[in-house]
Amino acid sequence: MPVVIVAGLHRDARQAVVAGLLRTVAGSVALHHDLSAALAGTVRRTVRDADSILSSGETPLVNDCACCALREDLVPELERLAAGGLTRLAVVELWDSVEPQAMAEIIAGQGADFLELTGVMTAVDPALNLPCLANGDDLHEAGIAAAREDQRTVADTWAHQLEYPPVLAIVQDDEVTDEDRALLSQLHPTARQVRAASPDLVGEAFAGFDVGAAAAAQHPACARLPQEADAAGVSTFVWRRRRPFHPGRLYDALEDLVCAAARSRGRFWLADRPDTLLAWDAAGGALCVEGVGPWLAALPDAAWEMESPMRTAAAALDWDAEHGDRCQHLVFTSPGLDRDGIEDLLNSCLLTDAEYGAGHDAWRALPAAFDELLDPVS
Repeated sequence: MPVVIVAGLHRDARQAVVAGLLRTVAGSVALHHDLSAALAGTVRRTVRDADSILSSGETPLVNDCACCALREDLVPELERLAAGGLTRLAVVELWDSVEPQAMAEIIAGQGADFLELTGVMTAVDPALNLPCLANGDDLHEAGIAAAREDQRTVADTWAHQLEYPPVLAIVQDDEVTDEDRALLSQLHPTARQVRAASPDLVGEAFAGFDVGAAAAAQHPACARLPQEADAAGVSTFVWRRRRPFHPGRLYDALEDLVCAAARSRGRFWLADRPDTLLAWDAAGGALCVEGVGPWLAALPDAAWEMESPMRTAAAALDWDAEHGDRCQHLVFTSPGLDRDGIEDLLNSCLLTDAEYGAGHDAWRALPAAFDELLDPVS
């Protein structure tokens, strides 16, 4: 049975996209888990077609986590629909703060014998894009947390919803500006943008979706980051260097760097941690820095065979004779971006000529400013 996922924080836009698919594709049904009362113990499921609700019910929380309950209930419900043999397309409408990647991987994995994930899209109102990216409230403050321990913010949740799928279903009105359009295009330049009312939307729902390729494209080591761009007052600045960061100077500059753009992301390395590939993920004035494993240059050659072809290809294309695949690759996107200011600040955080010339042993002895972020005490 074909399955398409429709995600997004923009609820009105998401519901409009789902309604359009139900009206257009005969024999289609939508499955939705409402998590609004989940923290009180209730997750409500509805299955509907274009005209009415076909069934509804509740599923218990699992591990005090609404998304866990969704995972436990979603595939069995899809299996039930598939077994009926009457559903031409199952539209999985994700709740506000649920990110599509996890659900796509569950459907493709657990439902591989009877489901085909044929599409993943996020519904977007371009006028709400920047307000969401600038919203540093945590999901609990916004009333859309999916678990008691959910520590995500509105901004980073929206960024991940926006950047994962290959299709953005656009619902817009007269309030959308050229700046709104430019920001959306620069944040996800490879996405196919389809108007929600367009017949092309149905084609995208059945176009096919490669979960493995989508996951690889999100991995910091080989993520398809945006290129330089400048349109309608919105800019994307790409900063690339080989020399490592001085951990103390970079740490002191974090606040200014995070606040310099609506969205920034990429990969980087620190002089005192030369073997660790670090991911940079910032939105809404908040930054997530985490180690995501070793650089390939830090691994023996035999270990390369265990890596994905996309990662080894990305490393080979970007290989440096001295540092291997170690690099600084950070991308900043925002209206009114101060490119020169960001470049000067980042350059000042690199090792100086004297520090660089002191060698690896001296680098490792530098003050470990990022220990609190990367090695938190549990």
